[in-house]
Amino acid sequence: MFIKNKEMKDITKIYENTIGLSFVWNDTRTFLTQLIFRDTGFHLTVDEIEIFIEKIYDSKMQTQCSTCEYGDNCRSILLQTPSNKVSLAVSKIELGQIEDLLKGTLFQLKLNDYLYEVCKN
Repeated sequence: MFIKNKEMKDITKIYENTIGLSFVWNDTRTFLTQLIFRDTGFHLTVDEIEIFIEKIYDSKMQTQCSTCEYGDNCRSILLQTPSNKVSLAVSKIELGQIEDLLKGTLFQLKLNDYLYEVCKN
């Protein structure tokens, strides 16, 4: 099930990695998941998380400058988000971490739904 942290009474953490975390608010009836990484927060449905993962795959196809002194830390990759009006400049390393955050969150959400359905019967 969801991970509960004693210090975070208002939320139920879903997944966390080095770049961010995902959670749901305990006192709302919304079906949105909050994802936070860097200084940005997103409220997303499961479908939007899946779309975001597809955008990650698209961003992985972008090439970086071969002479860039920052290498994999250069924020030259443009990551589209599920919102048509928001894009993020990320590095190759951050892109991998965001992908892990999204996939880990999606896995946990689907696992929780599956266990809920199985336990219902």
